[in-house]
Amino acid sequence: MKYTKLPNTEIKVSKICLGTMTWGNQNTEAEAFEQMDYALDKGVNFFDTAELYAVPASAETYGSTEKIIGNWFKKTGHRDKVVLASKIAGFGDYTAHIRKGGFTKKNISEAIEGSLRRLQTDYIDLYQLHWPTRGVNCFGVRDYPYQYSAKETENQLEVLEILQGFIKEGKIKHIGLSNETPWGTMKYLDASKNHNLPRMVTIQNSYSLIHRAYEIGMSEVSLRENIGLLVYSPLAQGVLSGKYINGQKPEGARGTLFPRFIARYMTDGSLKAVEAYAKIAKKYNITLTELSLAYVNQLPFVTSNIIGATKMDQLKENINTININLSEEALADIEAIHQAMPNPAP
Repeated sequence: MKYTKLPNTEIKVSKICLGTMTWGNQNTEAEAFEQMDYALDKGVNFFDTAELYAVPASAETYGSTEKIIGNWFKKTGHRDKVVLASKIAGFGDYTAHIRKGGFTKKNISEAIEGSLRRLQTDYIDLYQLHWPTRGVNCFGVRDYPYQYSAKETENQLEVLEILQGFIKEGKIKHIGLSNETPWGTMKYLDASKNHNLPRMVTIQNSYSLIHRAYEIGMSEVSLRENIGLLVYSPLAQGVLSGKYINGQKPEGARGTLFPRFIARYMTDGSLKAVEAYAKIAKKYNITLTELSLAYVNQLPFVTSNIIGATKMDQLKENINTININLSEEALADIEAIHQAMPNPAP
């Protein structure tokens, strides 16, 4: 395994992070335990979860993933071996079953205390805001939604002051963003700098070979401001494994069970690009999954690559991509496809 540090901290994290959002829905507790045991044995010390999980989000599955992780901590005693990240759900219809309103002191307190209880731990290493409470272009929205974006935005100063209180209590160690924009990220960084408040150390946004929009603005923020990217959906919800090519619908696959999750990655342009990347993978005698994840692993603004799997063979392949180094020729081939078909998935 390769390791890096959460920016501006001394916390060492594996370059591969274990994603958990299927546990409690597509995966049983026993399967999740097997994944955590295997990942830790392979040097993966960074786990990412959220109060929202499992997905698809519902009142019935709310908090189930955190409960599974907490039960694993209790059984194994491995809490001190894991850098644990979780998130507070953002405001919206999708989370109406959780709570109403934005990142108020009451809501943040409720979220943190609930996560700590379910996770059976005294602290969370990295606590993230799952998505902004204002309208932004994420989750498949390509352009800024100015027509309906809320006029009100987060009070970044107030949010940081609230989070500082929990850091002082020792309940969270560091803080991060998710699904944020350059503007929102800089507002938080400026507020922390100008008021001597805790600094956002990471941002968890989507990134993949068919969705490289992070490079339009955010990658510069990452590099110049030292805020590391935690990549989610590096396989575009499984589309970049190639399993949906030619209209295939594998039994039990996320896209088969919940087609709306992969809809943003299934445009004609995306599928054309996936087929082109598959040819590059074949040229270098690796799988499309290996090509896709190895590319993300080597990006200079990436702190960790969040991989998720429902089957153990998928997990093993995903983790092993840390050992694959793409040649300059392979990288040039990838860039040629990207130039011809840039960001086909929103």
